[in-house]
Amino acid sequence: MFDFLILIIAAIWLAGTCVRIYRQARFYQIEEYMSGRYLRWLFAKRNRWLPTRPLAAGLIGSAFAFLSEAPDSPLPAIILIIAALIAVYPPDEGEVKKKFRATDRAKRMLGAAFVVTAALTVIAYALITGNVSDSDFRAILTGLAGLVIFLCAPLWLIAGNLLMTPVEAFFRQRFIRRAERVLADLNPTVIGITGSYGKTTTKTFLAHILNGRYHAYPTPKSYNTLMGVCLAINNDLANDQRVEYFICEMGAYVPGEIQRIAELTHPTISLVVEVGPQHLERFGSLENVATAKYEIVKALPPDGVAVFNWDNQHIRAMIERGYPATRLSVSRQIDPANPPPNAPRFVASEVNESLAGLIFRVTDLETKASEVFVAPVLGEHNVTNILLATAVAVHEGMTLKEIASRVRGLQPAENRLVTQTTTQGITIINDAYSANPVGIVGSLKVLSLHRRGRRLLITPGMVELGALMEQENRKLGELAAAHATDVILVGAERTAPIKAGLLAAGFPPDRLHVVETLAESVTWYQSNLTPGDTVLFLNDLPDTYST
Repeated sequence: MFDFLILIIAAIWLAGTCVRIYRQARFYQIEEYMSGRYLRWLFAKRNRWLPTRPLAAGLIGSAFAFLSEAPDSPLPAIILIIAALIAVYPPDEGEVKKKFRATDRAKRMLGAAFVVTAALTVIAYALITGNVSDSDFRAILTGLAGLVIFLCAPLWLIAGNLLMTPVEAFFRQRFIRRAERVLADLNPTVIGITGSYGKTTTKTFLAHILNGRYHAYPTPKSYNTLMGVCLAINNDLANDQRVEYFICEMGAYVPGEIQRIAELTHPTISLVVEVGPQHLERFGSLENVATAKYEIVKALPPDGVAVFNWDNQHIRAMIERGYPATRLSVSRQIDPANPPPNAPRFVASEVNESLAGLIFRVTDLETKASEVFVAPVLGEHNVTNILLATAVAVHEGMTLKEIASRVRGLQPAENRLVTQTTTQGITIINDAYSANPVGIVGSLKVLSLHRRGRRLLITPGMVELGALMEQENRKLGELAAAHATDVILVGAERTAPIKAGLLAAGFPPDRLHVVETLAESVTWYQSNLTPGDTVLFLNDLPDTYST
């Protein structure tokens, strides 16, 4: 009887540990299976790695079991069973924005982690039962061992991932080789796009423009890692032999990532959209960011074409490096009537933004051709994105007039300044994909265009800006004070610099609200706004930033 009860104690802790591993896998997946980043997130808050309820239940249960020791009494074991059940009962996860994706890799990782956990539990149980004769003490030790194994669940998850590393490397290489074969058979013109921000929008615009004459395929959504690009190639390009242009978005969190994507795809045209502090905490400095982005230019053949955003000083330094021979650049800051020496070729002027979109003139300083572009997209920063796409399209044989016609049909990329009106008559501006120091200026200007009613900004602020994060978020607050009539900040601790900036700029405190979840902000606006009011959702952070 005693041995059976002790076995139940071990089984409860084992089952609870497996559940905790499964729940932690969502956050590990959000951090792209990068153990270092996952551990930094885990140890950032005590309750993530040392949850209060399991610790208290395990220790208090053990104490009560010890105090209730009695010969031939099952009471201590029963107490430990109840304590284990209380400890391992899964807590409410709260707001879940991104559910766990049960990919093949994730399943293999979880399987390995469960095996590790089961093996450790069996070993602990065998050592205790084989070396401890007192049944009550045996039950207490089994409970304590189960508690330790439960608390270490994140480590068993990492162990499962490490054990699967050779297996994943095999599948990864097989997947890459398959993508290489698809590209070799299709042999499209590959256009690589990178940048700290703006690359997905530029990719979307370029594909739309080129599809006016050619057949272009862009990597979907924000598929910009090596495996994401391979997925696009193997799933889509392999089944479409019409593709003439493969527009490949290339992202990076560390130096070398863009180089690896370029070695797979071999771009002959490359675009560098922006270099800024996005993901600065990973790169360490803007110089490292610029070095990583330049990998897309270095990957070009000598007769390749590089297209640059001249308005960014870090990118301007890339132009001055003189590679490749054909370098095109664009600007929305210089006067086409009085260009400086070595001026960019494509220039935007007379920029006007309204609720209907953007109107501006594009001038080719080399040919002196000029056309008015009417784009039904919002955000002045999109002028640069359109100019970069224009430079590629002109180089590939399209005229400015032809491009202007295509620009009239542009649509914003998903979750990037997308506007819609609810049945209640409230305008929603969805710019929730991400936020950066350049994009927020255009987004807030768009909010200001709405003059009919209240203008509500909902934001958790900007992240991954390294040492600049507090400074840039304070600037966001100062800027928001000039454009919004109401502000909801999501996450009190994280948005404290924004709050400070708002109040320093004289924003009315009674118009400022701080909540802990996005759901609370939605409830607030649905209860307080009326027809004619506008809401700007500026950034939406993943679950790893939730409180």
